[in-house]
Amino acid sequence: MNYLTGYPETLQSQVRELAAQDRLGALLRKKYPETHGIRTDRALYDYVMDLKNSFLRNAEPLSKVAFDSKLHVIAHALGTHTTISRVQGSKLKSKREIRVASLFKEVPIEFLRMITVHELAHLKEKAHDKPFYQLCTYMEPQYHQFELDLRLYLTHVDAGGASPWSVQSQGLSVAV
Repeated sequence: MNYLTGYPETLQSQVRELAAQDRLGALLRKKYPETHGIRTDRALYDYVMDLKNSFLRNAEPLSKVAFDSKLHVIAHALGTHTTISRVQGSKLKSKREIRVASLFKEVPIEFLRMITVHELAHLKEKAHDKPFYQLCTYMEPQYHQFELDLRLYLTHVDAGGASPWSVQSQGLSVAV
């Protein structure tokens, strides 16, 4: 229940019960039946830039957006935003990057949107405070619901459950 520590005990007990009955994955699959098709760094960059251009036109430009397979393990984070400063002659140049954990390659688009909205919000607001979350909900009105559902998914996987969107969990076989 590491991902639900800030939530009420009543919610945590409901999730524990669903997990004990092995129903958490099925619940998520029913609510979000399909995954998205964004699998490459280029497709992710285009997706993030579309969101940025729709909501944050005046924010600093992004030089890189990529999936990162080491992110979840090393940083204990699902996404990061960084500013890299370099000296070029007598000027200091900075570049902004967003990295998204590779686990977001095979989840519903709502989860990917939640994490990208979260990282984009950091372009304007550094801290996780009220203005930050207001910006998140401005860009995605269902931000908090998607975040909770993502936390349910992470709890399910953390407990040893298979991804509800993997081919094996759907009862399909793949010929090799």
